[in-house]
Amino acid sequence: MSASIIDGRELARRARADLAQRVERIRAAGGRVGLDAILAAGSDPSLVGPARVYAQSQGRTCHELGIDYRLHELEGADFDAIAGRVLVLNEREECSAIMVHLPLPEGIDPYEVQRLIAPQKDVEGVNPANIGNVVYGREGYAPCTALSAMALIESTGVSLAGRHAVVVGASDVVGKPLAVLLMRAEATVTSCNVHTPDVPSLTRRADIVIAAAGVPGLIRADMIRPGAIVIDVGVNRIEGEDGKTRTVGDVAFDEVREVASAISPVPGGVGPMTVAVLLRHVVDAAERACGLRSGGRQGMGNG
Repeated sequence: MSASIIDGRELARRARADLAQRVERIRAAGGRVGLDAILAAGSDPSLVGPARVYAQSQGRTCHELGIDYRLHELEGADFDAIAGRVLVLNEREECSAIMVHLPLPEGIDPYEVQRLIAPQKDVEGVNPANIGNVVYGREGYAPCTALSAMALIESTGVSLAGRHAVVVGASDVVGKPLAVLLMRAEATVTSCNVHTPDVPSLTRRADIVIAAAGVPGLIRADMIRPGAIVIDVGVNRIEGEDGKTRTVGDVAFDEVREVASAISPVPGGVGPMTVAVLLRHVVDAAERACGLRSGGRQGMGNG
C-alpha cells in the first residue's frame, strides 16, 4: 500500500482563489486589504538572507491577490525599536493586520514582541490572548501552522470525533495549540514532548500522527500503524551527500508512505497551506475593519 499524498499546494491554490474574490468584494465596498510585516532579523547574514527572501515572496503572493503589503525593515534594531513599531501600527487605523518575521536579533524574546500585537490585528495568531482563545473556542486567530495542519487532516475526509491523534512536539505556537484544536474536534489526543517515554508505542496506536518536533526523519515506518494519517509539520534544512542543502520534514517520507493511508510531504504540504491561512486571516481582518464581518474565525472555511 502506498499512501495518498495530501497536496498542500493544491489546497492552498483553492483557498487563494476564494480569497481573491473576497478581496474584490472588500475593495468594491471601499475597504483596504493590507498586511504590515516587520523584518528585523539582526546582523547574521545566514538569518537575514532567508528572512528577506521569505518576506519578498510573501509580498509577491499578497500582490497577486490584491493585498497591499508593507514591509517595515528595521536594520540594527533593538527591542525598543521593534516594540515601538508594533505599538505604532496598533494605533494606525489604516493598518488592520500585523505580523513580525522571525528570527529576531539575538537576545530579543519573540514572545515579548508578539504579545504587544493587538489581538484583532494579530493575523499569525501568536499573541497569548489569541492562543488562549483556542482553548476556550472563542473568536480569534489561532496559530496559522496549527490551523494548516488541521486543514490537511480535514481534507482527507476523516471524522476526527473519537479518533486517536498523537502530536509529537509541544511548542507553544504549533504543538500545543494543535493538540487543543484536535481536542475541540473531539479527537482523543496524546501530546508528546522531549521527555515522553517510548513515543513509538504511542504513535503505533494512533489513527493520526502529527510530527512537529523539528527533528529530521524522527518518525519512521515502524512507528506508524498501517492506514494511519501522517501530517509532517517539520521544516529542517540538511546537507545532502552532494553538498547541497535541502528541506526535509520530521517524517522519513519514502518509508512511511508505504504504511500510511495519507501523508503530507515536505516541502509542499503544511507550508503552502500555512501561508494561505495567514492570508485568510488578513482578509478576515480587512472585512472586520470595513464592517463586512464581525468577530474572528479559527477554521479554514470559505468566507
